[in-house]
Amino acid sequence: MSMITATSWVPRGFAAPFPTRYVFDEEEYERISKLAKLELNDAKEDLEQARQDEGRSNGTPVSGANADAGAEDEDEQVAADDDDLKEYDLEHYDDDPDGNPEIAEDGEAGTMSMFGNVKSLAYHASNVEDPYITLADNEDPDEEEREELQIMSSDNLVLAARVEDEVAHLEVYVYEDEADNLYVHHDIMLPAIPLAVEWLDMPVGKDAASKRADGKGNFVAIGTMDPDIEIWDLDTIDCMYPNAVLGQASDAAPSDPTTAKKKKKRKSKKINDHYHIDAVLSLAANRAHTHLLASASADTTIKLWDLNSCSCAKSYTHHTDKVCSLAWHPTESTVLLSGSYDRTVAAADMRAPDAKAPRWGVESDVEQVRWDPFDQHIIYVSTESGCLHAFDARNAPASPGQSKPIWTLQAHEKALSSFSLNPAVPGFIATGSMDKSVKLWNVSPSSGGPSMVVSRDLGLGKIFSVNFAPDDEVAFRLAVGGSKGAIQVWDTSTNKAIREAFAGRIAPEKLSVEKEERIVAVEQDESESSSDGEEDGNEGDVKEGADGWESMEE
Repeated sequence: MSMITATSWVPRGFAAPFPTRYVFDEEEYERISKLAKLELNDAKEDLEQARQDEGRSNGTPVSGANADAGAEDEDEQVAADDDDLKEYDLEHYDDDPDGNPEIAEDGEAGTMSMFGNVKSLAYHASNVEDPYITLADNEDPDEEEREELQIMSSDNLVLAARVEDEVAHLEVYVYEDEADNLYVHHDIMLPAIPLAVEWLDMPVGKDAASKRADGKGNFVAIGTMDPDIEIWDLDTIDCMYPNAVLGQASDAAPSDPTTAKKKKKRKSKKINDHYHIDAVLSLAANRAHTHLLASASADTTIKLWDLNSCSCAKSYTHHTDKVCSLAWHPTESTVLLSGSYDRTVAAADMRAPDAKAPRWGVESDVEQVRWDPFDQHIIYVSTESGCLHAFDARNAPASPGQSKPIWTLQAHEKALSSFSLNPAVPGFIATGSMDKSVKLWNVSPSSGGPSMVVSRDLGLGKIFSVNFAPDDEVAFRLAVGGSKGAIQVWDTSTNKAIREAFAGRIAPEKLSVEKEERIVAVEQDESESSSDGEEDGNEGDVKEGADGWESMEE
């Protein structure tokens, strides 16, 4: 099984031109040794607990002395097993049948000589003369590797949270728009299934700010099925541990997992104001106040984190069920939008945690929430039933049950799991669904109401994530990931219907005039492309110009 659970773009110019590999120093080896010792002690404690539980179930409690006696019995059993093997005389297995030791290649009795034929070896004064050495003396393998890892200023990074055969990791892709190229640059192993990925432009962790002369940050926050949030440096390859952990290990040194593990043993399962106790479902970085990160969890709480101290600044309880989506207001930087499985959406000012937040209600569980980047009063909400709602934040109802949206769009037959608003074109929305389709919509009021422009099955299975690129130069590029474990970047401007629908809202030079649509993807093996075992007879089909909206009167 393989799937892409979440994606995120990194704007151009933030990635280091030459990412560095992590260097293992003495301090790192010492941390690894401590962690291994803790793992061993934990295993011993678990074994002791299991023996005691077994003794209690049998009515004979196991004391420490009895446990030691049991261990001695096991050692005696191992010794007995060794005695049984003596009859096979494995120590002399390689001896000559006559009892003589092996004959060395040089003809003398004794152990086989490793360098018995050294006289026949050829020697070359220079590597150039040696036909088996292809690396010239003046070539530096480190420099060649450095060039392979180079990221150009015109490149975008695409972050994809991937699960493959129960192994979770974050894949860092490089997208070269002019070359129509998408490839995996490096990846990061994760402790649990990733559910949320958020790019950070602030250095986080010990000595992070001093690594780059330009002062920029290129980090990623990752929420998983575990309650902790990990923050990794995207400019460093082959790291063993994250730069920081937000949660139960917040008081530990950012790069010291041993303290985190000690705290994990003592962790409470009770909802508190300091860390989450259940899966982290959504993350939202505040672009105006870069040291603030909001997180939403299945424990029904929202946490506001201070990235300078890696600690929780405040905890909020605006919902009664799992909180699955967050979005900061584009201009009022202290207002946070949240959506929950309790079928409500709240817009709360983080400066007033005790104030009653405006709330809107929807017909089913919320999937995702977003603010309109061009109209600060419009809220968009997608739901499990496949609907997309638009609300006016100025018209908050007295109760969620009295909510009246501006319009409701039955966009998909199944859950509308993800949607994205184009950052350069007003009214341009992409939606992705569990029905395996990606649809492009024109929701501008001037168009007479929401209308579908294009519908396509990209062959990615159930769609879990759709995201438009953040830079104006590539604003029409849509990253899509789904249940088949592949990611594609679709240049939506190469679609004729899109060019016609939005031609009046963007400069002509930013619209592609190519006759064929551009969809860039990493090449997949045939076995991977059909990994979900489902029949997709309609993959690649395109429907254009269909009308998919319904008015409230209907």
